[in-house]
Amino acid sequence: MKIKDIACRGCGQTGLRMVLDLGETPLADGLLTLDKLDKTERVYPLEVAFCPECSLVQILKTVPPDELFCRDYPYYSSFSEELLRHSRDNVSSLIESRGLGAESLVVELASNDGYLLKNFVEKGIPCLGIDPADGPAMAAEEAGVPTLCAFFSKELAEQLSGVGRRADVIIANNVLAHVSDVSGFLAGIKILLKKNGVASIEVPYVRDLIDNCEFDTIYHEHLCYFSATSIDRLLRRNSLYLNDIKRLSIHGGSLRLYVGLKDEPGEAVTTLLAAEKALGINEFEYYRDFAVKVSNIREGLRMMLLGLKEEGKRIAAYGAAAKGSTLLNYIGIGRNVLDFVADRNIHKQGRFMPGTRIPICGPEQLSKRMPDYVLILAWNFAEEIIRQQENYRQQGGKFILPIPVWKIT
Repeated sequence: MKIKDIACRGCGQTGLRMVLDLGETPLADGLLTLDKLDKTERVYPLEVAFCPECSLVQILKTVPPDELFCRDYPYYSSFSEELLRHSRDNVSSLIESRGLGAESLVVELASNDGYLLKNFVEKGIPCLGIDPADGPAMAAEEAGVPTLCAFFSKELAEQLSGVGRRADVIIANNVLAHVSDVSGFLAGIKILLKKNGVASIEVPYVRDLIDNCEFDTIYHEHLCYFSATSIDRLLRRNSLYLNDIKRLSIHGGSLRLYVGLKDEPGEAVTTLLAAEKALGINEFEYYRDFAVKVSNIREGLRMMLLGLKEEGKRIAAYGAAAKGSTLLNYIGIGRNVLDFVADRNIHKQGRFMPGTRIPICGPEQLSKRMPDYVLILAWNFAEEIIRQQENYRQQGGKFILPIPVWKIT
């Protein structure tokens, strides 16, 4: 189905083609407090489309960013050990490859609670975090990471550049997909970056999303799902250039892009662009069967969980993540099946999952209450979670992994 009246976020062309409709869902990070349980949640259509002109995969609905990120934002990156390791490795590589030192400046966009920049602080390398969520921004300041609590924009970049604060390195991990004004965001990077500087940008990789049926990574915060092809075209339209690229396993499959002001593509870029062309990632046919595969996962996972419940099994979940909200609301599983959701993030404990109203508690409840099964909603950190909950497993508990095909381990 072609969509005639909505323009592509990347190139502005109309004629997008529908890929997947997940129905109307609440905001995935809109965790509820006890006093909000009797209130009706706002829901928004969650539809995914493909642009035949520039190959960008995107959702159609834009929720205002201040509604998504500013008020009581519950995501704090420091609670994931794997993400902390990933970030330390990234920082070490950048320091070495870019020769960073006391005269350098590193700026991170969407710096959250300072989980990454604190590695630069420890090395005596000047840095600045920019993040619109007041809770994480305050946590970063308390950890010694200088942070501006603001949305990054072209105007903010001009202000910083105007007082001589231009960056040797700009880091933007898992934020480009969240930006509705992509051109304005990239214009800001261009202004803020020194002539020979580099922007290190991580984005979810649409190839992993499609190939592994990671439909639960689709929610209203994630406006776009990138391929190397679509990101290369997007950057070029904004006078920025993709010069190196790495595939990463984190978050179910990501790309790390090394972007500069000069057009100097390395072998990794040309190789991946050629591979995507051979796969047909820049054609709608690559996405045509995705909705059917997602529907099959929904039915299989739902039947398995309902079957376990009918047998009298007690089931909980782990990870009050945004992807968990998408999964549960789409497959229609709530408090009738899951007793609670465990999560290490203290800012989520005591709240309730959007839509399904499942209570969120600390992970110690797994060993205390001993459900027969635990559905891992944050499956991208499954190994870390299972390792941390070895006591539960030793007592006979079992884990369910939902994506791409459910399995019990």
